[in-house]
Amino acid sequence: MTVSLSVRPTSSSAAHSHSVTTALDTEQTLLVLKIAFLVLLYLFIWAVVRSITRDLRSAPQESIVLSAKEANELRARYEPVVPTPLARILVLESPTLQPGSTIELREPTRVGRGGENTIRLDGDDFASTRHAMLEPRPDGLWVEDIGSTNGTLVNGARVTTARLLVPGDIVRIGKTDLRVET
Repeated sequence: MTVSLSVRPTSSSAAHSHSVTTALDTEQTLLVLKIAFLVLLYLFIWAVVRSITRDLRSAPQESIVLSAKEANELRARYEPVVPTPLARILVLESPTLQPGSTIELREPTRVGRGGENTIRLDGDDFASTRHAMLEPRPDGLWVEDIGSTNGTLVNGARVTTARLLVPGDIVRIGKTDLRVET
């Protein structure tokens, strides 16, 4: 007597076998996609690096840094030179300066009682240590109050910002009156 056993897959074992196969297929597909993504990422990075190195190789090799002397020569060649005009102020009244004397200004000039000022008003008790700045520019003479206690006045009006002066303007710094000549 011979006995033969045959195993038939039941519906549950067939479903299990099919789900294992599907799971393996899904995992393999995801693995292939991950590998493809990494390959594309490496290709992109390689292309970027290649482009950058190609640009660096084609850049000129000479230096663009100039010495101070070379920069001044280039500046003198290409920038128009606008001469700063000479400004004159006449001392009308002052406890320190000689009334009737004329002061010529060619560069920014600080006025006040302190020793670092160009025009020193040591005997003027109403002038601050650093009182005002007179600055000749191509468009005329400018005055600016630089933090004085009593203020700087032009024709009786307090100066709050830099102001362009015209001939005939009276500038009062402390007890000193100056008239703009040119």
